[in-house]
Amino acid sequence: MSPLERVAGRPTWLLSRANARAQAFLTAGFATEGFRGYHYRLLAAVEQYGPGSQADLGRQTGIDRSDVVAALNELTDGGYVQRDADPADRRRNVVSLTRKGRRALERLDTMLDGVQESVLAPLSPNERAAFMRLLTRLG
Repeated sequence: MSPLERVAGRPTWLLSRANARAQAFLTAGFATEGFRGYHYRLLAAVEQYGPGSQADLGRQTGIDRSDVVAALNELTDGGYVQRDADPADRRRNVVSLTRKGRRALERLDTMLDGVQESVLAPLSPNERAAFMRLLTRLG
């Protein structure tokens, strides 16, 4: 079947197709490790910004508050993060990374390096550099 001519050469269509391909690699990579993208973003935020509230994590990651709670429940159950009452405000939880969470984050970083390779595989090194520059400008 030939591509739909009205959309085939439009940047929005091409970006959408490239995104779908990248998301498929990403979803499969996370699934292999037993995680989802939200888990990685939350672990990365706690590692980068230090212990913080669930609301802070939502703002830092762009994840909706209800999704933050659900993903943190899963990460807590798995022993990757720990929730403790904030000594300054007992109504608030402070989320921190456990040793197991740090190890998982390192494993996920390695998996993500492989995903990046898969996504960019059709491009030469020079094309990859140009593509990354251009994506950065669009972002």
